[in-house]
Amino acid sequence: MRKVLAIVEKDKCHPDKCQHECMKYDPINKTGGEGFHISEETKKACISDSVVMEMHKISAKKCPFHAIHIVNLPEKLKEDPIHSYGLNSFELYSLPHVKEKTVVGIIGRNGIGKSSALQFLTGTIKPNLGNYQKPLKENEIIERYSNSWVGEYFKKLLNKQLKIAYKPQRVELLTSIYKGYTVKELLSKVDERKIIHTLLNDLDIPTIENRKIEELSGGELQRVAIIATVAKKADVYYFDEPSSFLDITHRIKAARLIRSLAENSSVVVVEHDLATLDYISDEIQIVYGEQACYGIFSQSKAVRRGINEYMEGFLPDENIKFRPYSIKFEERPIDKFVSQELILEFPELEKSYTSFKLKTSPGKLHRGEVLTIMGANGLGKSTFLKLLSGLEISDKGKLEKVRISYKPQYLKNDIEGNVEDYLKGIAGSEFNSSWFKANILEKLNIQSILQNKISELSGGELQKVHIAACLACPDKDIITMDEPSAFIDVEDRLNVAEIIKDFVINKNIAAIIVDHDIQFIDYLADSMLVFEGTPAKEGHVLGTLSKREGMNKVLKDLDITYRRDKQTGRPRINKPGSQLDQEQRHKGEHYYI
Repeated sequence: MRKVLAIVEKDKCHPDKCQHECMKYDPINKTGGEGFHISEETKKACISDSVVMEMHKISAKKCPFHAIHIVNLPEKLKEDPIHSYGLNSFELYSLPHVKEKTVVGIIGRNGIGKSSALQFLTGTIKPNLGNYQKPLKENEIIERYSNSWVGEYFKKLLNKQLKIAYKPQRVELLTSIYKGYTVKELLSKVDERKIIHTLLNDLDIPTIENRKIEELSGGELQRVAIIATVAKKADVYYFDEPSSFLDITHRIKAARLIRSLAENSSVVVVEHDLATLDYISDEIQIVYGEQACYGIFSQSKAVRRGINEYMEGFLPDENIKFRPYSIKFEERPIDKFVSQELILEFPELEKSYTSFKLKTSPGKLHRGEVLTIMGANGLGKSTFLKLLSGLEISDKGKLEKVRISYKPQYLKNDIEGNVEDYLKGIAGSEFNSSWFKANILEKLNIQSILQNKISELSGGELQKVHIAACLACPDKDIITMDEPSAFIDVEDRLNVAEIIKDFVINKNIAAIIVDHDIQFIDYLADSMLVFEGTPAKEGHVLGTLSKREGMNKVLKDLDITYRRDKQTGRPRINKPGSQLDQEQRHKGEHYYI
């Protein structure tokens, strides 16, 4: 089989804006053959699979848009792809192993085939076994994998002997698919287990039955999608990123609900939130490869071992090093020293709407400090950021004027133009500085999408562009970000946390961050505000608390205890009833001892 792949990311390839460097520097073209050329069909760069060689890395590196990748497949990889998306396109080489009465957790970077694998396993897309030019017959798929569990699985799936329930990644698309439907009408169509009312109560949304799908918030929509999946009678349940849009309370409740399915069925969960993945899984499978190029699923591993191997970037059983560096959870002092210089002192604030009221405690923010905010959805966290940023006016309490850069929770992708023009418009001349390039564009890994239209970005790409825009805003004393970890993978989440930390220290400013990823907050926080109350009715604030006080409060409310993994320093949720769980509860310490 081939050992070298040529991948062209077509959304990044702009032949009308370059000098066709991939063609000019192509070693085959230089000798009179045909290497890289412009496809008559796609009007993008392409190259025949049969002529690709490692020397093409030279011409690929000349691409000004980083659209071309020449990659070496692992030497031990013997099989052909289970699916290819076309000439010079992404290839998937294996699938996660579905196991009876087991929750298999899937971890891997964005753009590496996790969602694609679920689409094949659910029958949404039929795998083409690498032959993208000719549709395959169903028996060819079964025959190819006749000696493995995959063949038996596809035999049952294609013969409709396997019942599948699937919660897709893009739950926001449900608003257009089921526009006009009420929640009750949608759920009644799938309530095969007759448990809808119980599930609505379990996930705290019994009052939304008569609301239209398009009227739901992101968190409500995600919970409805989870309920719709759990309510079906199925042999295998698939959940693609079930924690997205959910607050920390509902992440734990949803995880417990999904775990309960494994009593009688197989469950596969793709997830970026490490705390949720750790809590929900019986086994872990790692997806490795190269983003936008190819993906391979590892063998199943015990949960702790699997996540630690992912963090390390090395699979000992396969003898595969899939990342040249390890991801470290550096142990930071729980109570960090920050400057005594105040940058903001806010009074008690009140804001009332028709059916909701927010009341906050007074607080202070110092230079060099990262103040983090946690709490359930619907308690006013986003409203609080808008009050501080001047986007909303408080009914009580006058705020001093301070220069604030604000990243909202819901990201706009209807901005005209490409990423470069958008960021230039915000950063001005600073955009061209070496500092901006090194500390924002390179660290956020968005240089390769500068020419992409904002309207065509993925969720993760769009999130990083908005983070960059928040940091790029000139003349600010405080940066405020609402859920910056949403849509981005584990590696990028820790990277974003580091970028925010370093930015605050180097610029001698402060940050206020709202997020639901408890490990992201743990890694980032110097101090905390904890929002409490009744969602969509009333919210009030506990704080400003020290990091230990805040984390203890949050974890106690969730009824979980936390420890650090001895090998990696990674925060982990203790198994309920374990010795360490009981010991920490006895001491009243839900956070690390």
